[in-house]
Amino acid sequence: MVKASDLFVKCLEQEGLEYIFGVPGEENAHFMMSLEESDQIQFILCRHEQGAAFMAEAYGRLTGRAAGCLGTLGPGATNLITGVADGNMDRAPMLVLTGQAASTRLHKESHQVMDVIAMYRPVTKWAQQIHHPNNIPEVVRKAMRTALVEKPGATLVELPEDIAHMDATSKPLAPKRLRRAVPDDKIVNQAFELIKKARRPIILAGNGCIRRRASKQLRILCEKIGIGVVSTFMAKGCVDMDSDYCLYTIGLGAKDLVACALDASDLIITLGYDMVEYHPHLWNPDQDKNILHIDFLPAEIDSHYHPKLEIVGDLAHTLWMINSRIDDIGGLSFDLSQQSGTRRDMKSDFEEHKDDETEGTIRPQKVLWDARQVLGPEDILLSDVGAHKMWIARHYHCHEPNTCLIPNGFCSMGFALPGAIAASLIYPERRILAICGDAGFMMNVQEMETAHRLGVNCVVMVWEDHAYGLIAWKQSNQFGRHTELSFGNPNWTMLAESFGWNGHQVNNSRDLAAVLETAFCEDGPSLVVVPIDYSENARLTQRLGEIVCPLWGRLQ
Repeated sequence: MVKASDLFVKCLEQEGLEYIFGVPGEENAHFMMSLEESDQIQFILCRHEQGAAFMAEAYGRLTGRAAGCLGTLGPGATNLITGVADGNMDRAPMLVLTGQAASTRLHKESHQVMDVIAMYRPVTKWAQQIHHPNNIPEVVRKAMRTALVEKPGATLVELPEDIAHMDATSKPLAPKRLRRAVPDDKIVNQAFELIKKARRPIILAGNGCIRRRASKQLRILCEKIGIGVVSTFMAKGCVDMDSDYCLYTIGLGAKDLVACALDASDLIITLGYDMVEYHPHLWNPDQDKNILHIDFLPAEIDSHYHPKLEIVGDLAHTLWMINSRIDDIGGLSFDLSQQSGTRRDMKSDFEEHKDDETEGTIRPQKVLWDARQVLGPEDILLSDVGAHKMWIARHYHCHEPNTCLIPNGFCSMGFALPGAIAASLIYPERRILAICGDAGFMMNVQEMETAHRLGVNCVVMVWEDHAYGLIAWKQSNQFGRHTELSFGNPNWTMLAESFGWNGHQVNNSRDLAAVLETAFCEDGPSLVVVPIDYSENARLTQRLGEIVCPLWGRLQ
């Protein structure tokens, strides 16, 4: 026999769990004592449960494996839920662990008791309470496998405090690897005929393209036939930004130049496309696009997304099957002039402010140009949510998958600082840069202590505008003005010092790159504060509103 909480930990070890981030409480005390005996699982004590969930999300997105996040019952569970919802909708595998009151008082009004399972059902793939200690191996195995299979996401296991110290006689279940289903030759042949008949095909790559080796096969495809790739926010790096077939990112609410390439296409091939990021009514408003859907799962039903053909199965294998067919016929040829023009115009746009020397405030374009120069191909940028996210999405591009993490499904503020801590634990040899607005940064500012205590070497950049800038931007676009959205900020240098961080304030464009380089060479976490010029928001809105798609080549 073994104590149930000991069995629980042994099951998690069997699953290969590496980290649990969290804030423990009275109701999971037995589990914590058992966890302390593990030499495989590292518990990271956080300062708020939401920060713990964001750390688990970042771990899942970066590694493709699940980490745990832990809270107690009641307020611990409610504090976790925003980060869990964010991870689940951003398709990050993660395991949520909550304590609960003794099963003998769950049927009645009782201190801190609430129906956590019911609360978590809308924001997880599966949520289950442990009803008997011998069920622990089955529940843990199901929770982990469910979290990992497509589309990955969050699962929850709740352990009541009385069951945690009962005796159990069952043993951990060994994880079994399973091969993902692949499409049959017939449907791939039909899809290949569609591609062969197209004159101006284009690829719209979504979140699925940076999972399960799909990026490698996508790059092989593009090298063979040169077809352009437009990525969503969460698919950045699926192809190298320096490749001629990289057409950068789409996803802003207003029409951008990249959308012109979609408009000119006669076949849109969606790969791992996830409409939680970018709704198809924005790129298929007339419901007339010729769409080939390729993904792990069938297409979501939507009147603006009604594919002519669907290939359902492992994405990397499907692309390999298409690549093999291209080899069999010696290649394909398309009219890529529209796509080449789009890339040229976007690239010119990105370079416009790279040599700025403004004083007092710094343009977003300049900040992101310098950030890209300071970060290497494998280094990681994490974006919070706010106006800065839109600039990062449009102006920061990647060489490799999973080197720019943007929350773009649930879109919760407060992700970047705790996410950077997790990234630094996973990849201590890489440069890790989090970019936050002053609003989002303060939502999980307490995790500065966690970063200092762990000694991580991340850099957090705060874009300061003393306001909820994205809301102001959107209200101004819609109403011509915005409501009261301004606030005060701390003395950033003193804040950094009080948490044991290095601190830097940058007040002119020409110093930014050097300050970032200095920050990355310092021991421990560093805070870099930039007064941002958000007058560029309105200018970008005006420019996008005036776009008339140019035509290159002959569109027939």
